[in-house]
Amino acid sequence: MRYLIIDDEHIAHKIIMEYCEMLPHMKLQKNCYSALEALEYLNTHQVELIFLDINMPKLKGFEFLRTLSSPPKVIVTTAYSEFAIEGYELNVVDYLLKPFSLERFLSAINKVTSSTISTISMGRQQNIKPEGKHIFLKQNNSHVQVAIDSILFIEASGNYTKVVTTDGIISIREKISDTIQLFSDNDFLQVHKSFAVAKKHIRSVEGNRIYIGDHKVPIGQTYKSNVNKLLLG
Repeated sequence: MRYLIIDDEHIAHKIIMEYCEMLPHMKLQKNCYSALEALEYLNTHQVELIFLDINMPKLKGFEFLRTLSSPPKVIVTTAYSEFAIEGYELNVVDYLLKPFSLERFLSAINKVTSSTISTISMGRQQNIKPEGKHIFLKQNNSHVQVAIDSILFIEASGNYTKVVTTDGIISIREKISDTIQLFSDNDFLQVHKSFAVAKKHIRSVEGNRIYIGDHKVPIGQTYKSNVNKLLLG
């Protein structure tokens, strides 16, 4: 994900860059220390994400944002909480208050990923496919980076949801309904009240079972129509 930092404070650039360096899919394109510098860069370059400060000289962050006809995803990074409502009115993905922790930063990045996938599922960017997308899932006290393409299925397990991948199982303390919302309907299909499967990994469907990798996933009675639609194309 190509990103741009727009902030007049060098320390802010340093912190964001250090966090992003932990994420292999994040690629810094340019450090801009004013909104005017960013405007000049965006005239000839494209990015998927902007980290945007609000209180900058000459051209404020939100004033800059209003000049963009088709802005990329935006995460606001600021010391001022009073502008949060205005930020969400401008459809920013998240609003980070300085100083922000790594955990809070990763939460914002997850929102960008989820937002991108939702946009794809609504057909607004049909030429973009989710291959290569990653998401951070919180397991106990750590955040595990997962390639979405590696997920086989999702299973409800008590107060947790198990995300079963080609590399293993990640248990997160989330409802399965909330977890499913992180992914595109084009790629994942709920087949049981406790299971959703990745369509691309389905090996076969036999009776009330889906064979996916080395696993068997049950098909719930109320979800048979979902599977039938898939089989009929």
